[in-house]
Amino acid sequence: MNLPKFIITMDGYFRLGMVSLHKDLLLPGDQCIGGGYYSFDYVSNRILLDRSSYDYGPPRWHLLDTLKVPSIYRGLQLIYLNDDRYQDDFNVNEELTIEYYD
Repeated sequence: MNLPKFIITMDGYFRLGMVSLHKDLLLPGDQCIGGGYYSFDYVSNRILLDRSSYDYGPPRWHLLDTLKVPSIYRGLQLIYLNDDRYQDDFNVNEELTIEYYD
């Protein structure tokens, strides 16, 4: 069953898609540093990210300074919703430099 999943790589790439396994989003040579699931919030122009990858764990945002995002998502806020009620949600756009690519 394909589900809306995302990953981030050690090189800072953000990839998302409808896949069966998170590893289906990896390219040869990629090292995954976490992932989870996504949904679009069209009303507030956000991509909501949550949960974690069974194989790779939650995104390790702290390992990155810059996140490379496909240019089709320009203008959308990336928000990671923490499952931990003691931590605030992580606004990716405010915490990391976003670099768009084609």
